Amino acid sequence: MTEAEKFASPRVAAGVLFRDDDGRVLLVKPSYKDGWEIPGGYVETGESPRAAAIREVREELGIELGVTDLSVTDWAPHPDEGDKILFIFHGRTVDQRDLDRFELDHTEVIDAKFFPVEELASVMPDRLARRVVEATRQRAATYLEHGSPVPASVETQPRG
Repeated sequence: MTEAEKFASPRVAAGVLFRDDDGRVLLVKPSYKDGWEIPGGYVETGESPRAAAIREVREELGIELGVTDLSVTDWAPHPDEGDKILFIFHGRTVDQRDLDRFELDHTEVIDAKFFPVEELASVMPDRLARRVVEATRQRAATYLEHGSPVPASVETQPRG
């Protein structure tokens, strides 16, 4: 193994947590896989996670929406995809008028709607649901592993 091969080269993705006045979470339904997720996607070479989140929202929803502070950073390696670092940013409050303005890119997203936080686990993959639920609880940037907070001074082991 070379020196360079010792260093992680994780996939990086970024999404945005948009909520309405009732605290429900905006989710999008991808056209290419099951389940719902927050707007977002993979970071491209040379792109910052925040810039990727903004770009993905624009591509998927067809409009510009405010993206603010970092909510969570999650180290969540996937057995089939390797190391992953996932960012969720807070977005501004969104309402039905915003939804009515969406111009969904139907090659990527076939629907967008609000879900109560308590329903997220039933419509999203478990790891993503944990991450998004944790993001709804955080007002300051928080570090997660596999979608869950890490207690101080606890060594972690990879989980599938």
